[in-house]
Amino acid sequence: MDDAAARAKIQTGAGRLEALAAGMPIPFGGDRVAYVSEALASAFKPGDRLVVVQESGDLLHVPAAVQAIAAGAVGRAHAAFGKLAEVSDQAITAFFDAFAANLADEGAWSAIARANADDVERARARGRSTTRLAVSEAMRADMIAGLQVWRDTQGGRGRIVEQVAHEGWSVDQVAAPLGVVGFVFEGRPNVFADATGVLRTGNTVVFRIGSDALGTARAIVEHALDPALEAAGLPPGSAALVDSPEHAAGWAMFSDPRLALAVARGSGPAVAQLGAIARQAGTPVSLHGTGGAWMVAAADADPARLKAVVYHSLDRKVCNTLNVCAIVRAAAPTLVPAFLDALDLAGERRKGVKLHVVEGGETALPEAWRQARVLVGRAEGPVEEPKVELLAQSRLGHEWEWEETPELALVLVDSVDEAVALFNRYSPQFAATLVSQDPALHERFYASVNAPFVGDGFTRWVDGQFALSRPELGLSNWENGRLFARGGVLSGDGVFTVRARVRQSDRNIDRNPATAKTL
Repeated sequence: MDDAAARAKIQTGAGRLEALAAGMPIPFGGDRVAYVSEALASAFKPGDRLVVVQESGDLLHVPAAVQAIAAGAVGRAHAAFGKLAEVSDQAITAFFDAFAANLADEGAWSAIARANADDVERARARGRSTTRLAVSEAMRADMIAGLQVWRDTQGGRGRIVEQVAHEGWSVDQVAAPLGVVGFVFEGRPNVFADATGVLRTGNTVVFRIGSDALGTARAIVEHALDPALEAAGLPPGSAALVDSPEHAAGWAMFSDPRLALAVARGSGPAVAQLGAIARQAGTPVSLHGTGGAWMVAAADADPARLKAVVYHSLDRKVCNTLNVCAIVRAAAPTLVPAFLDALDLAGERRKGVKLHVVEGGETALPEAWRQARVLVGRAEGPVEEPKVELLAQSRLGHEWEWEETPELALVLVDSVDEAVALFNRYSPQFAATLVSQDPALHERFYASVNAPFVGDGFTRWVDGQFALSRPELGLSNWENGRLFARGGVLSGDGVFTVRARVRQSDRNIDRNPATAKTL
């Protein structure tokens, strides 16, 4: 073979990527190019994988060892899914009962709590937030209660969703398991138990937890989850942990085409990246990365109601905590004092309060607020800061991630319609509530605000277990488009597909009866 033929073969053939060179162009998105950095080129070794995110051009390095860990966990869950069809709903019920009982056992929980204490200590040493990481008796009780909900929920496999009757035959639309659910979430150990809810409908789950909580996850697997799977007779791997602290483990898992659904919870950019990886692998996604609820107070809002619902929306920082309050300017003289009273009460409940005011609205605040300073509880420790800071309108979409000091934004608007326009433009399009006494205004608000979760009071109701009595796998916003054929709360019993099954009583059904013979 001459040199020209050899070059042609190299150019048209398929091979394996063994090395990268600094400055090497990597095409993505059909018409764009990303370039390999020196750090990536030096780190990449034979056997490693390069994941090219087609939406952004991010070049993600997955070491071979990490790829093997992720592929092994997905493989175990995939194998277990094939066997789970032979397992009865009663056995799945027994699993949830045993899992809950194991968490209730003092010996098992002591081991989990010790592992969690080590995780918390390491996270604090790195200046990381531990608000959601630390386990507590309340979190333990919630985990147990959630597992008991799934224990007491009907299985759903084989449920007839719809039946269409024809003369001589009928078609059943039947709920069926979807497959392997991949789950990446932040360091909240309680979510670990929620993820197993997909087993209720005959699915299996493989999950990766943030590195801060990996020790806790390992302890839950060892002392509660795996013993429950074994005791109930469920296939090993029905719930499998990707035992790696590397972000690359999540990239590897979400690029595995054996997943039937990819679920991600965590920070906005990281979740968006994971979603892009799964989509380009052909896997449907359920994402929730950016939270922060909005509250709009109309000109006719009752100040007492506004004060109450603001206060009750700031008990702790999670995705549905009040993040932005929009008050109609004409009613500011009565509504802003009620709003500030609520903040003072929330600060007494926690540790002070921090307010960001969109430029132009600061004159509605008392001088004492504008001049005050507050000790803000940050992940790195208490920090003295101004109690009130100005905010550009373009930053209304920022989610204030606070530790012990409630932090939120205030914007004055000319109308509820203007508040809706700001929400639709700047927010993550997650949760919105309107405080008003006008039923017609509530209907207009509901019709025009682009949010999956809409209310008329406090914002903290947005939670699957609290609102729908179902532990949630995740809450999805509409920032990246509405969801197909389901609501914003994804729970274990919502993970299924539909099979069609025909039952024919008349053997002579024919698509062309005029020309068919009766047999």
